[in-house]
Amino acid sequence: MVLIASVPGAAGEMPTIKIGLLRFGTVAWELDTIRHHGLDRKHGIMAAPVEFATNEAAKVALQAGAVDMIVTDWPWVARQRGEGGSFSFMPYSTAVGVLIVPQASRITDVSELRGKRVGVAGGPLDKSWLLLRAFAKRNKGLDLAKEAEPVFGAPPLLNEELARGRIDAVLTYWHYAARLEAAGARPVLTVADMIRGLGVKEEIPMLGYAFREGWASEHPEALKSFIDAAREAKAVLASSEEEWKRLAPVIGVGDDATLDALQSGYRAGIPHRWTGDERRAATRLYDILRDIGGEQLVGQATTVDPGTFWPAVSY
Repeated sequence: MVLIASVPGAAGEMPTIKIGLLRFGTVAWELDTIRHHGLDRKHGIMAAPVEFATNEAAKVALQAGAVDMIVTDWPWVARQRGEGGSFSFMPYSTAVGVLIVPQASRITDVSELRGKRVGVAGGPLDKSWLLLRAFAKRNKGLDLAKEAEPVFGAPPLLNEELARGRIDAVLTYWHYAARLEAAGARPVLTVADMIRGLGVKEEIPMLGYAFREGWASEHPEALKSFIDAAREAKAVLASSEEEWKRLAPVIGVGDDATLDALQSGYRAGIPHRWTGDERRAATRLYDILRDIGGEQLVGQATTVDPGTFWPAVSY
């Protein structure tokens, strides 16, 4: 883990926002773009990356106050609030996961996963897995937890298992799916497809920046500056081909097909609406997740506390 000390907020000095991230996660691309183009300094702040090995380590750091924000999903924020934690969320991306199979696979529909080995990035409470289970149960009458064989693991390992034919399909994070697709694999269903199939038509950004509500209230201008810098970085990544070429070593790709797939996936996930409609739709989606994930997923948070979504952010 790389720690970067916070810059004191003395007169004339720019406040530093410490952002927890995974070295090879998509947040690193956006933050690199912010820092490379000086978008943080333009808005009067310094964005400081703090690297962690796992998402869980980043969450612990946020809870301990070692970082100011991380990227995670809003159901996690909702659970924390239900258990007394005062965290809030602002959107980062609508891109989450993809169910993908080898090119030669005969699987074209979720109903054909019966009896198959399905790799799942993360664990049994991974939100994409819960949404796939809910989708399959509602639309196909299929209980994947019982009628398929889920294989839980880390995304790189699951990609390798799929390539070797040891699993029949993989439900993984979109950027790992993009790498598989660039190598010839075939997508069957996205998490966005699952959400629509569950009756939620609004496009909901599942991932976002989470931060302590108290910190945000104490530093409203710094938070607004970061939001503005992040939006400018997204605009650069949405329009510039050269920026993606510059980022290729950061991303860890050396071929155009994979870079193009990652570029397309990132751009497709940029949020364009985050209004009351999307927030209300998120609470409906939470009910679905709660019903299938139970107390293990939501803890004491049976509903979404209004403070889950930071009120000052909209699109």
